[in-house]
Amino acid sequence: MATTVGADPGVVGPYLATALGDEKWRSVSVELIAAGMSNLTYVVTPAGGPADDAVILRRPPTGAVLATAHDMVREHRVISALAGTPVPVPRTLHLATDTSVLGAPFYVMERVVGVHVVGELPPGYADEPGQRRAVADGLMDTLADLHAVDPAGVGLADFGRPEGFLERQVRRWTKQWDATRDTDRPALDALAARLAATVPASARSGITHGDYRLDNCLLDPATPGRVRAVLDWEMSTLGDPLTDLGMLFVYWPQAGEDRDVSVSSVTTLPGFPTRRELAERYAVRSGADLADLSWYVGFAYFKFAAIVAGIVARSAAGAMAGKDTTGYADKIDPCVELGRAALEDGAL
Repeated sequence: MATTVGADPGVVGPYLATALGDEKWRSVSVELIAAGMSNLTYVVTPAGGPADDAVILRRPPTGAVLATAHDMVREHRVISALAGTPVPVPRTLHLATDTSVLGAPFYVMERVVGVHVVGELPPGYADEPGQRRAVADGLMDTLADLHAVDPAGVGLADFGRPEGFLERQVRRWTKQWDATRDTDRPALDALAARLAATVPASARSGITHGDYRLDNCLLDPATPGRVRAVLDWEMSTLGDPLTDLGMLFVYWPQAGEDRDVSVSSVTTLPGFPTRRELAERYAVRSGADLADLSWYVGFAYFKFAAIVAGIVARSAAGAMAGKDTTGYADKIDPCVELGRAALEDGAL
């Protein structure tokens, strides 16, 4: 039984057999999912069992991490709280806070079967422009549904502090950048200062995902416009919902663009709407005022640059467990320029 970095099957199996009260977990196979650059995600399958029996295990990266990052307890809490709301999330099965098991807290949830779109659409899926537009509409409607959830109504009234949220976010990601600097980047420092000096007044607050995008969702295999599950809640909190919309724009290149920061070019295909059209859909669905949207987009590029810097730093420290981070440092400066353009020129 081969040892998997961060989730030794010889440890995971016996632990789950006890925690889930089922001896079928005594012996398991563990596979590290390649997608994702932060928390580690594994498929755990009982030995000799069908794929349908598999569950998902989530844990922080191996090695040292920033003190407030990769909080498994918070991620488990928000997913559990959203069960039964219009927001589709996996069903949680177990939370382990005893760090002696795997060296860090972790949790286990059901495995949702869905289409995971990263670099390209699977052959035969959402081939028609109308289906691609449905995918985008489904993403925006799900985001609006999330922001409409009453935090107190699902037990998350104390999940964050909406007051002063944007100011704290700028400070937080500035500190993260300071903690993971790879080299001097004066343009990034200038963007941070400009954002801090122009923080808008939040018009509303709600549950924010923190990293909402196409590849953090699973789509229905038969109905492309239906989101089956929203994943990767590690940065969720209570705050200004427009930070989620701004962040989505970072990951949404449109036709005719060739952006160095883009992780995928899927949304440049015919049928996918522009970022401005996304904003219009969200505004109609949510009733949100988007007058200050360019600030949120500028902040999102700044946050993304800080996240990439953190990934580069963790990779250099050997804490990314098999993830290929080649070329990530090259994304930082172009990202900063896009943030500047949004903030100063109103570019979306």
